[in-house]
Amino acid sequence: MKRIPEPQLMTNPEQVSAYALADFEKPHSNFIKLFYDKFPESEVRGKAIDLGCGPGDITFRFASEFPEIDIHAIDGSGEMIRYAKMLISSMTGIKERVQFLQTLLDEYSPDCKYDYIISNSLLHHLLDPMVLWKSIDRFCKAGSKIFIMDLFRPESLEEAKSLTDKYTVNEPDVLRNDFHNSLLAAFRADEVRGQIRKAGHDLSVEKVSDRHIIIYGSV
Repeated sequence: MKRIPEPQLMTNPEQVSAYALADFEKPHSNFIKLFYDKFPESEVRGKAIDLGCGPGDITFRFASEFPEIDIHAIDGSGEMIRYAKMLISSMTGIKERVQFLQTLLDEYSPDCKYDYIISNSLLHHLLDPMVLWKSIDRFCKAGSKIFIMDLFRPESLEEAKSLTDKYTVNEPDVLRNDFHNSLLAAFRADEVRGQIRKAGHDLSVEKVSDRHIIIYGSV
C-alpha cells in the first residue's frame, strides 16, 4: 500500500482537544518503558528536546520520570502549544523545567545542544521525512541519545481499518479519522531505515507492537 500523506499540523481546536483527551495511557507509558529498555545504563540528566510534542503528554511523562532533565518541547501547531501550556500551568515541579515553543522543525535554531532527543508520532506527519533526520544533526552533540516512536504503515487498507476499529472503538469520530489517516501516512520500517542511511546516522529501527516502531541509538 502506497503512503498517503496527511496534513503536517493539527490546528483545528476540536481535533486538538480530542487528541489531548484521548486514552494514550498504554502506548505513552510504553514509550517510557522502552526508553529504559534501550538505555538501561543511562543517568538521565541534562537537556532534552521533544520534537512534535503536541499537547505535551510525552513531555510531561518524561519530565516527571527524570527530575534532573530540562526539556524544550516544540510543535508547529499554535493550538497544540496553547493546550500544552494550559495543562502544565498547574504542574508544580515540572513546569519549572519545561519550555513549550511553537516553531517548525526546520526553522528552530536552539542556543544549545541536547543530551536527549525524543519524539512521538511526528515522523508520519512530515511531507519530507528527511527534515527530521537532518534536524538531529543540528540538535545533538557527541553522545546524545535519540529515542523516537511512531506508527508504521499497514500492508492494506483493510488492515488499517481493522487497527482503527481495534484501538479507537470508543473514541470520537474526529480521532478515529485521524488515527486511520495517520496509519496511511506512516512509513514502513524499511523506509525508515533507508531514511536513516541517507542521513548518515547509525540508529536502530524495531517494531514494538502491531502499529508502532521505535528508532533509537546514540550519536
